[in-house]
Amino acid sequence: MTIWRTLTFAALAAFGLAAGAAECPPPAPTPSPAQLAAAARQDRGVLWRIERDGRVSHLYGTLHVGKAEWVQPGPAVRAALAASDVVALEIDPADPALGELAAPAGGAAPLPPALQARLARATAAACLPEAALAALPPTLQGVVLTLMEARWLGLDPALAQEQALAHQARAAGRPLVALETVALQKQVLVPADPAEAETALAGTLDEIESGRGRAVLERLAVAWAAGDLATLERYEEWCGCVDGADARAAMRALNDDRNPAMAARIDTLHREGKRVFAAVGALHMTGPQGLPKLLAERGFAVQRIGPPR
Repeated sequence: MTIWRTLTFAALAAFGLAAGAAECPPPAPTPSPAQLAAAARQDRGVLWRIERDGRVSHLYGTLHVGKAEWVQPGPAVRAALAASDVVALEIDPADPALGELAAPAGGAAPLPPALQARLARATAAACLPEAALAALPPTLQGVVLTLMEARWLGLDPALAQEQALAHQARAAGRPLVALETVALQKQVLVPADPAEAETALAGTLDEIESGRGRAVLERLAVAWAAGDLATLERYEEWCGCVDGADARAAMRALNDDRNPAMAARIDTLHREGKRVFAAVGALHMTGPQGLPKLLAERGFAVQRIGPPR
């Protein structure tokens, strides 16, 4: 999710890692010029051509963590970007509203001491001072800490495609629009019920403490980099994170239920005569409510074009 990747980037920039601590994730290796050149010749993620009314737009499934050599998109993605009039992301990483999430949330009920202690341990294990995330709602702290696990795999939330796409769009003078608002993402991802929030946070910490969250991130990253849509489609079968009615409902709210509004926004931009390059998390491309299917239902001719399956 763009919003949480941006918050993670802010936390890293503001506080950094604990320098030289042996138990902290090692810095990601700096790719050589040859590695960067090779990476620029290879497409990653999943890309669709969507056409209607005589105009071609594109839909790109992203990953919310990355490597330095992944920042430069591959040839098919570059061509799709060059042929677009507007870049649409879930959230604009420069949206000033992101700063509102770091404001103290007055009146929030304190966590039970045991759960607060677990959260503090997870923050310390991520090599961040407790103050780095303390202003965020606890459930957001948990999600950010999950993304921070990617650093143990040589991945970095600050190097996800959306940051690079936003930079490239602005450098080319291409308009950048958001498919959602910060307020909407927060509404979806921060439970209003304190008991529900505590359950969600406890589940997130379970995944971090057991190492399952890191393993899921690794499999997800490998599948994304290979354009392995079949593995992405089976995410709920292998992630171990959708094991009950409550978890399935949470997954629908997090993923499927947001897709119709994003499809409608892409549709509107296209109807306005714009060639759209829409970049959204790859899991939003999967299942019966996946964006490619919803856009096909809106009359688009949808064709997957990369990378090779």
